[in-house]
Amino acid sequence: MDQPNGRNDAPEGGWTGLIEEIRRGDWVEPESGARVRPAPFDLIEIADTLDGAEDELTARLGMTGNRVVVADAATWDAMGARVRANLGDAASVVLNAPHADLATAAVLADKLRGYEHVIAVGSGTVNDLCKYVTAQDRRRYCVFATAASMDGYTSKTASMTLESGLKVSLPAHEAAGVFIDLGVSAAAPRQLAAAGFGDCICRSVCQIDWWLSHRLLGSFYTNVPYAMAAQDEAEIMARAGAIGQGETVATGYLQRALVLSGLGVSFTGVSNHGSMGEHQISHYIDCFARDRHPGTLHGQQVAVATLTMARLQHQILESDTPPVLRPTQIDEADMARRMGPTIAVQCAAEYRKKANDASGAAAMNEVLAEIWPSLRAECRAFAVAPGVIAEKLAAAQAPTSAAELGIDLGFYREAVRHGHEMRNRFSFADIACDAGILDDFVAGER
Repeated sequence: MDQPNGRNDAPEGGWTGLIEEIRRGDWVEPESGARVRPAPFDLIEIADTLDGAEDELTARLGMTGNRVVVADAATWDAMGARVRANLGDAASVVLNAPHADLATAAVLADKLRGYEHVIAVGSGTVNDLCKYVTAQDRRRYCVFATAASMDGYTSKTASMTLESGLKVSLPAHEAAGVFIDLGVSAAAPRQLAAAGFGDCICRSVCQIDWWLSHRLLGSFYTNVPYAMAAQDEAEIMARAGAIGQGETVATGYLQRALVLSGLGVSFTGVSNHGSMGEHQISHYIDCFARDRHPGTLHGQQVAVATLTMARLQHQILESDTPPVLRPTQIDEADMARRMGPTIAVQCAAEYRKKANDASGAAAMNEVLAEIWPSLRAECRAFAVAPGVIAEKLAAAQAPTSAAELGIDLGFYREAVRHGHEMRNRFSFADIACDAGILDDFVAGER
């Protein structure tokens, strides 16, 4: 397929040129002019094909001899069998429909006992499980990516479900090597790239939420991860249609954007640059939809939630006057009804960390009154218009509504209304809730 402006090109310096600069610590942050510290990865390789290079790549990491390939049934067929065959001496563990939860991690830990090196072949679930299990004993692992579906390949956290059913990001560690075969990624089912696109297009709403938190609460903020990924965000937005059609070069830009997003965690120590109000909505869906869950991917849900948060932010920022906040109301009985008693206790503890009492609300209102004109301008500079987000999501074959997700509208509205209760990350959803405008906004969501 033709690329924008007739281009069908990989980035200058190749797929890993910028990544290598960052990994080595040679990349210069544009605003400060300072070099970033080296990223904690030994090797990141992105190529049109890696078929036949698997043994050489793992050997460069010192992963020879006693090693095991881990995949699930789908990723085994997509790439795992090939990786295992090209490694020659590796054992294999093929998981049956695994979930990224602590129970499955315990089972996998038993299966991996005695192996010195772990080689994951997969995307979200397989990577998170291997990352989490090997982090427990500091065993090194590497990952062969099978889809451009999420930004966790280069993240040092693992998205895991606790025994209570609550989905959280747990500390893990980085892969020693990340290997991306673009031919395999481009051939993956379309909904996987759509999920990855959703995980990238949320940048604008994340940055606005994170900046809001920084300005109101004085929380940590840095522009570094956004500066790293700015060029690739522009590329994937321009190539959204090609991503939706599985074009290899467009898939390469998407994979590189996802790698850069994950790398950002290495420099910030947090995932706020790519996970704020919109991710809390998706987490709510995953935790509480139960038999109403349509089987959609996290990134597909993030795509729709990004559009919702963009509309909410736009609505609030359109006003010349700041919202007026009231003390935060935490209805623990209702949380227990919706979430179950165990998870409700955990979420209420998180919610209380960012809740305002009367004096806190008054103090925040004073700050809002003082900074509102400048805050509006700053947030608008980060924003992508909701209409543009919707257009690009549709081009990438990503969902844009609860109906396209296949999620009951009433439950989706519940997720939008209560997602912010799950985590101590302050967003425009918290502003809308405490200002008493969230219920009316939610009622209009489709």
